[in-house]
Amino acid sequence: MALPAPNLDDRRFQDLVDDAKRLVQRRCPEWTDHNVSDPGVTLIETFAYLVDQMLYRLNRVPERHYVKFLDLLGVTPFPPAVASTDVTFWLSAPRDAPVVVPAGTHVATVRAENVEPVTFETLRELTVPPCQLRRVVTVPAGGQPTDRTGELGSPDRVPAFADPPAAGDAVLFGLDEPVPGCAVLLTMDWAVAGRGVDPTNPPLVWEALTDDGWVECPVERDSTGALNRAGEVVLHVPAGHSASVVARHRAGWLRCRLRQPVAGQPFFHAPPRLGRAEAATIGGTVEAYHAELIAGESVGASEGVPGQRFTVQRAPIVAADGAIEIEVSGADGWQVWREVASFADSRPEDRHVCVDRSTGEIRFGPAVRQPDGTISRHGAVPPKGAVIRIPAYRTGGGRQGNVAARTLSVLRDPVPFVSTVTNRAAATGGVDGESLAETSVRGPLTLRTRERAVTAEDYEQLSRQAAPEVQRVRCVPAGTGSSAVRVLVVPALGEHRDTDDDAARFAALRPRDEILERIRTFLDSRRCVGARVLVEPPFYQGVTVVAQVRARPRAGGSNADLRRRAVRALYDYLDPVRGGPEGIGWPFGRPVQSGELHAVLQRVTGVDLVEEVRLFGADPTSGDRGEAVQRLELDVNALAFSYGHQVRVTG
Repeated sequence: MALPAPNLDDRRFQDLVDDAKRLVQRRCPEWTDHNVSDPGVTLIETFAYLVDQMLYRLNRVPERHYVKFLDLLGVTPFPPAVASTDVTFWLSAPRDAPVVVPAGTHVATVRAENVEPVTFETLRELTVPPCQLRRVVTVPAGGQPTDRTGELGSPDRVPAFADPPAAGDAVLFGLDEPVPGCAVLLTMDWAVAGRGVDPTNPPLVWEALTDDGWVECPVERDSTGALNRAGEVVLHVPAGHSASVVARHRAGWLRCRLRQPVAGQPFFHAPPRLGRAEAATIGGTVEAYHAELIAGESVGASEGVPGQRFTVQRAPIVAADGAIEIEVSGADGWQVWREVASFADSRPEDRHVCVDRSTGEIRFGPAVRQPDGTISRHGAVPPKGAVIRIPAYRTGGGRQGNVAARTLSVLRDPVPFVSTVTNRAAATGGVDGESLAETSVRGPLTLRTRERAVTAEDYEQLSRQAAPEVQRVRCVPAGTGSSAVRVLVVPALGEHRDTDDDAARFAALRPRDEILERIRTFLDSRRCVGARVLVEPPFYQGVTVVAQVRARPRAGGSNADLRRRAVRALYDYLDPVRGGPEGIGWPFGRPVQSGELHAVLQRVTGVDLVEEVRLFGADPTSGDRGEAVQRLELDVNALAFSYGHQVRVTG
């Protein structure tokens, strides 16, 4: 149990009034009217009220001491975490020369009434090189590639696939140069020959060849009707796109491949035929962060004494900034001082600093008096008069950076030949700075772990310390009899969730590789000897609910509105981040039962009766759906994920 907090003075307002009246009887016996209407009693109650407020503040002293003790132990609040997303810069027209988008370009949301725009900044330079189509190659499933470039423009056209087509057939487009991270426009003239396929749902996938093999390319736009008419395809090429040799020709390769159709999906009966094709680069994608770069800020001049403190002008310093470097002017130029977690291991000549990122405070090493009277210095002291500056840091972050997809549309810094900008996916990772109450709760847990990972709770606590921006962390055994532990990480998602795009929601639930690697590295130096740590996202079990509800008579609104509310309720309840019975995310390993979903739908405004609820397990990657069940079991490393709910409204 927790230690009881001392109550330094337990008197309250009425106790103070009664004490004052007793003193009046002893010292002023001639004062006999003690009714509340007496002016003297009014003065007594006034002073009692003021003293009661003072006692309240006095009883807050233990809480202040508790916070100060945590400060002495080095427990500081986590700074805000910064949201990030990929932004695409679209060119006004294809160019013959590379277009450069400099690092530090700002993009923002549209300004709304009483709402300040949210601004993002690119971290690296983006180059959009020109490209041209050089080769067209066809590769049958399991066969050898054939160069068909010379057949373009012939009356018979180039068959894209074998006849009859089979899953695995592909047509390759070779660009003169690789275009990593760019948007490529393929203009193609196809004949109406690919019979049997559904133009709105073709079994096709576009891919780019990288050093790691073929990687799928998101399709921005496709007007070819499943390769059956003249049109355009806009592809987002992955950042790893590189030049490779195919059919004895070196090029940056893209391909359109036939994949195995899913149940009920029509397939090609005959191969589509290509007459001509052209390629051009029309945009590029780069990562942007909800943070502002502050460069070359001077924080003051040294007084030449130990324990100096300086504060940056734009606190807080965001958590995703890496190690901070401080520069101190000297006779031979600027000297670099390195950030450390504490001065415990710092020697007198070590150029070390400690940085409190929440407050932006920079501390130099102290001098400590030893029991024998000598002075021990932990860290070097900048010479008197030396200018202290911080070369670069980023400020910003917070939950407001989790903007929805397609909302970063304002180009704050004009770039030549760039017409528009947008973010194809919602920004994720933004978390507000830790509050004082949260730090007070975390303090004892930090002291208990002592930077050692032994129990499951230790792994979870240290993972949050390594990556404060993640939403949920869970430590589970890797398997029966295994010495490995599995740390499951769920990223923080934006406030805006698109229920119509399950694929985008599923992709956003995978943490960035940089976050996983940071946690893995942090835990590796703190794990027990012989323990193996696996840091990965959970297994997301897709859940599809098919339900029928009856609308309440004279409830108002249309059946379509009621259906949207019911679907929204299902998505909210089966949400890995904010769902579940407690609203803090679906519990790990908790089964999904049709009975509780029946209750969720019954609580929806406008529902009179829930007539039927059917539950299906689904694969979010392929869309496959299992048989109807009453209870869907989840493993200890699994979370429920809403996928394609269907609600029918009657009445």
